[in-house]
Amino acid sequence: MTSDFAEMTLSDYLAQGGRLTSPGNVPPRYRAELMKLMATFVDSNLAGAAGFADAINLAPGIKARGAAARIVAEKLANADRVLALMGEFGADTDRYVQQHPWDTRLDRDADIGATRIEQDMRLAVFNYPFTGWADSVVMNLLMGTAVVTQLEELRQVSYQPLAEAFRDILKVETHHAKLAEDGVSALVEQGENLQASVDYWMPRVGVSFGIGDAGRLEQLKAMGLRRQDNATLKSAWEGRIRPILDGFGLEG
Repeated sequence: MTSDFAEMTLSDYLAQGGRLTSPGNVPPRYRAELMKLMATFVDSNLAGAAGFADAINLAPGIKARGAAARIVAEKLANADRVLALMGEFGADTDRYVQQHPWDTRLDRDADIGATRIEQDMRLAVFNYPFTGWADSVVMNLLMGTAVVTQLEELRQVSYQPLAEAFRDILKVETHHAKLAEDGVSALVEQGENLQASVDYWMPRVGVSFGIGDAGRLEQLKAMGLRRQDNATLKSAWEGRIRPILDGFGLEG
């Protein structure tokens, strides 16, 4: 049996909703895309946790600081769970976290679009800094809601161990988004003007859904690693976040 025939058979299997369960039955092209997906998730969580950790001591009270600390710890745990799966494919998990300074940020007025920095696979939005506690809470509401939208897609990936991990992580991230929503509610009640932060973060979070590549999307669909296109996912996020913002008197 040739490798081309084997891949064709696998494509048919995946197209019918089949699942792969271990590194041993994953072909090279699928492996490369799967590793990229996992690295993007891990790097984004490491960078996100590092950035939000710096904001913990900016929180206005013990409860807010405790909630922020839990979010940081749980994001690191989520990263660790997916990194463990990468380790099964040969990634050096002991050295991985030391590859980049995850807390580094660009200037506030930088505009890198969807660009990644060198081999750092974090989503571009995690390269921007916070201006304070309120700004960090707004970003976490917008990005947390985006992450929930993205994980609802990714929990269906054809690599079963990762799909199971994402299903569990979705529950955690849904709670994080709710905590951020509660945080924004408290800030609004205190009279904080949050519109400037919404205006800053909304387009940057929107870019995290990608700029779209029809050919690549079809390849990922054939592998069972994607189902919906970027525009559809972004629209779903906007449909979810805008009513929340409207409820706070904010424009998204």
